[in-house]
Amino acid sequence: MRLKIYVPLSVLIATLSFAQEKKKEKAKFNQELATSLGADQYGMKAYTIVMLTTGATKIEDKAKMGDLMKGHMTNIGKLADEGKIVVAGPFLEKNKENYRGMFIFNTKSKEEAEQWVKTDPAVQAGVFSYEIFPWYGSAALPLYLKHHDEISKGNP
Repeated sequence: MRLKIYVPLSVLIATLSFAQEKKKEKAKFNQELATSLGADQYGMKAYTIVMLTTGATKIEDKAKMGDLMKGHMTNIGKLADEGKIVVAGPFLEKNKENYRGMFIFNTKSKEEAEQWVKTDPAVQAGVFSYEIFPWYGSAALPLYLKHHDEISKGNP
């Protein structure tokens, strides 16, 4: 009786192990893609993260605040279309640092990132302030943006 159970179980374990090994096979290196993305030998590159924080300006007028947020979102889209921003999004929980959201800019220059973040109407109005940090991540990060429109039905 035990043999009847162990044989199929052994076959199942062997099959799963083989499938797991196949999954671990490394993708073929693509030099053309790596070069086009600015990847180093590890497939990584320098970016700049901008952490948006709560600014000093408080706007009680909901219509004015709505216009600023619409401008904020439009500006994010423009920067993304220009290849300057590769990640943008709000934080879902309040935090002690008053971080509201973040951008990952496709530059290693803190000065360039600061120029780009200053184009944001909510930053200009003082609703958001910011902190800037150098960051090292996958050079393939910008590739996800081209698929985002395929998975979203609308804009926030």
